[in-house]
Amino acid sequence: MATNIQRVEHIYAAFGAGDIPSILDALHPAIEWEHDASDHGMPWLKLRRGRAEVGKFFETLAAFEFHRFEPLNMTAGGNQVISVIAVDITLKTSGHKIRDLELHLWTFDDQGQVTRFRHMVDTHQHWLAWKG
Repeated sequence: MATNIQRVEHIYAAFGAGDIPSILDALHPAIEWEHDASDHGMPWLKLRRGRAEVGKFFETLAAFEFHRFEPLNMTAGGNQVISVIAVDITLKTSGHKIRDLELHLWTFDDQGQVTRFRHMVDTHQHWLAWKG
């Protein structure tokens, strides 16, 4: 049986391979995909519920050129995994780069599906890139 850290590693590997269906399969049908309580108008940083909406999140990432997406560390406790991710991306429309250390908080149910994802980023950097 896979550990929750192994499940997150599988999700990141699928992301790196562009295998979004594998990621969606790892999610509970009623997944809560959170970025921030506020809507800043950026399509990639908005609350989403359900696999179909999370699929739309991945579609928004086409707006970026990824230079680096590297999990640096993962820690597990109970039914959660927190990951530290080094990110270096460019928003194609503005040409602005975002370099950040993101935190991803994954919550799992007893069947090993992700029930909640919390994405913690420097929203100010994203806003500056968005406003160009």
